[in-house]
Amino acid sequence: MSAQSQFSREALDLARKFGTATLHEASGLPTSAVDTALRPVWAGASVAGPAFPVECAPGDNLAIHLALEQVPRGSVLVVTAGGFIAGYWGEVLTVAAEAAGVIGLVIDGGVRDTAALAARRFPVFARGISVRGTRKVCAPSVGQPILLAGAPVSAGDLVVADDDGVVVIPAGQVERTLSNGMVRVDKEETIMEQLRQGRTTMDLLGLSRQEAGS
Repeated sequence: MSAQSQFSREALDLARKFGTATLHEASGLPTSAVDTALRPVWAGASVAGPAFPVECAPGDNLAIHLALEQVPRGSVLVVTAGGFIAGYWGEVLTVAAEAAGVIGLVIDGGVRDTAALAARRFPVFARGISVRGTRKVCAPSVGQPILLAGAPVSAGDLVVADDDGVVVIPAGQVERTLSNGMVRVDKEETIMEQLRQGRTTMDLLGLSRQEAGS
């Protein structure tokens, strides 16, 4: 069964449209936001899909190779390497991932071959970039729950990443979060229309002028 069947295409498109900032606020979950040090490798990258979690040992990417034999098509590979910066991922693994139906990568670690990743338009979010290679000796876990830079991740959770950051929404909270997100988007559109008509943020947000200059 495809991993994408866990969420409808409409839900995934809506999640990407809302973006990570709106989804984090709409979730109401402080642990949904991943460490802001994880950034897109190329500007404009975005992805939304069910997570497939992987844990790598520092400087060892064997777990990623194993994961590409098991990952459901339509998944986002979510990898923790404990923040250790090395070239866990490059062009070869990108081609392998595309063939396996993986739609993106989020890694608390390093990647390389960034020009090739950008040229292929494969969404990658990483803590850093490194030319240093990795061993292939041990694999702490593949497909099991992990902690990704402060955010818990289980297989099938919704991971969304864009220029603003990365969020992980537990599978059971996705429907509620998207519903709340729609309310937030509608409210913001109403506020922006009122701003265009001459209202101010002070009035619309009910902010106090009494503290100004104090």
